[in-house]
Amino acid sequence: MQEDHSGSGGVTAGADEVKKAPLTWAEAWRLSSGPAASRDMAVLSAKGFCMGAADIIPGVSGGTIAFVTGIYDNLVDAIASFDAGFVRAVLSLNFKEALARSHLRFLLPLLLGIGTAIVSMAKLMHDLMEHHPVPTWSLFFGLIAASIIYIGKKIEHWPSAAPLLALGIAGAYIIVGLIPVETPDAWWFIILCGMIAICAMILPGISGSFLLLILGKYAYVTGAVKEPFAAGSIQILLLFGLGCVVGITSFSRLLRFFLKHYHNLTMAVLTGFMIGAMRKVWPWKETIRQEMINGKMKTLEEANILPASFDSSVFFAIFLMIVGFLAVFILERFSEASFEETSKNTDNM
Repeated sequence: MQEDHSGSGGVTAGADEVKKAPLTWAEAWRLSSGPAASRDMAVLSAKGFCMGAADIIPGVSGGTIAFVTGIYDNLVDAIASFDAGFVRAVLSLNFKEALARSHLRFLLPLLLGIGTAIVSMAKLMHDLMEHHPVPTWSLFFGLIAASIIYIGKKIEHWPSAAPLLALGIAGAYIIVGLIPVETPDAWWFIILCGMIAICAMILPGISGSFLLLILGKYAYVTGAVKEPFAAGSIQILLLFGLGCVVGITSFSRLLRFFLKHYHNLTMAVLTGFMIGAMRKVWPWKETIRQEMINGKMKTLEEANILPASFDSSVFFAIFLMIVGFLAVFILERFSEASFEETSKNTDNM
């Protein structure tokens, strides 16, 4: 078996190799799909950092960054690797086989990068959104605009893809414009919210935190996170976490199926999602409705407007749009060069 050395993971351990016993921990780790070289793990962590930074922004999805950096398919495969075989291995206490079946060698560096970004940049991104919203949204507007072009290039047959592209645009446009509603606090609805929020986080253009706000459970869940030992908080977190686990494992399989068997149509829908979601990241907005959530005033409804006057601040915002736009293609070139180099090193082994 040829081991995968790319920064994006990919080779799934063969069934015959997994069944060989007894496995050592080193062998199980080698069979787990993902990068082997330290340099490739560092590159994958950097991509995870970019995903984590994007997930902090409401309305921006880490799935978009995963697409641009070339690891989206591998991410879906990695999540889907926690299948029935993995569960059986864990329940039988055969943890080495469980490791060999999973894609932990891919997920661990990626999650390290995502976690580092969330911990280190959460306050910075919050301050930027709070005090410099127009420049911040402008940068992300440019990033997503370029990402749409990048992902749209993967659509091969436009006549069949056009209707689903339009459907994706309409769906995302309506979703990001919805006003948060009052919803029940029942256990089943908390699980449902976890399923929906986590699924949205791996879809480009759709923000899980924003959908949670629409579902009326953003304050409910974040309040439990801030005070985990308060009455009822642990139950809320467990139910929400259960929903996340069920949602991500089931949805990743569905998404992988469509990417494998209906790749062109799936790419059309995902591209449409991103185009429709541009409504959310337009920099210039007018606030229509606000509400106090967890002691802070949150904007629940707003309308996109044009700049009142074209002064220096507007030109700076346009400049940041261009910077964000070009950054995607630079990141794309870097990812392709990194993949070609690691592939060449693997061929020479």
